[in-house]
Amino acid sequence: MRHAAQRHVGGDPGAGIESLHAFSFGRFYDPDNLRFGAVLACNEERLAPGAGFGEHPHSHTEIVTWVVEGELTHRDSAGHDTVVRAGDVQRLSSGGGVRHVERNDGTVPLVFVQMWLAPLEPGGEPAYEIVRGIADSTPYALPQAGAMLHVRRLKDGERSAVPDARFVYVHVVRGGARLDGDGGTGRQLAPGDSARITDAKGLELTAGPAAEVLLWEMSG
Repeated sequence: MRHAAQRHVGGDPGAGIESLHAFSFGRFYDPDNLRFGAVLACNEERLAPGAGFGEHPHSHTEIVTWVVEGELTHRDSAGHDTVVRAGDVQRLSSGGGVRHVERNDGTVPLVFVQMWLAPLEPGGEPAYEIVRGIADSTPYALPQAGAMLHVRRLKDGERSAVPDARFVYVHVVRGGARLDGDGGTGRQLAPGDSARITDAKGLELTAGPAAEVLLWEMSG
């Protein structure tokens, strides 16, 4: 487990940007926290109205974004210009290289979780996809990284199985959840907390209070 308070604090508060990094990222180098399975980064970004990240490059990375509050404007060098809202899943496969802009062009604060995954094969052409209003019962497959994203929106006291997999990464977006299994007494996860599970089997989450949780199921 890694608690929210253990994340590296970045961004530029003067420009309306707050970034919370669960993994080694940018100038926050931690050789013992470079990745878990395919996950290279899990960043919680908070942008004030009018704030954003100017055009910048990416390569050899699968970038998946989940909006928590507000609306995210995305533009990239491949010609995509979209607005990502709460409940949407956005994927940018950077391939051999792409540039993009991320901004809060709205009038209310924007909060989103952005996760970077290592592709099974580097390079290739950039690709973009957005799935509107993903349902809890419909996992988002990311075969490029040998991974699958599960979204869990749980009522207080509701239970949900954790996928059995070689690697499972759990991130609590809001609310709280207890992770139980293998005869353990359970571990409580609060907003911003994460769990990194190897060889997951027979585990489950119990919400308390109502929770929104992202789980990455990974084969390697």
